[in-house]
Amino acid sequence: MQARLYQRPKHAMQSGHARTGEWLLEFERDDRMRADPLTGWTGSGFTAGQIQLRFASEAAALAYAQTNDLTVEIVRLAPKTLRIQAYSDNFR
Repeated sequence: MQARLYQRPKHAMQSGHARTGEWLLEFERDDRMRADPLTGWTGSGFTAGQIQLRFASEAAALAYAQTNDLTVEIVRLAPKTLRIQAYSDNFR
């Protein structure tokens, strides 16, 4: 089974750093979505795609994946850098 591991990004409306240090493990979908002939809603039989596991560290998530024979793709986000400038720099 394949899974994706990434660190939770900071939400756009979030000013603090709460819950940004935790790692999330999501399972990759292995079958395609199909339309239900009765209701017309789309769905699949892959229920593991609805699960999102949270871990305190990357090492804990990788240990879980190793014990459960998961193939993990680690997605790392580039750190954002702030460009410090003075207010007067806007008028140069």
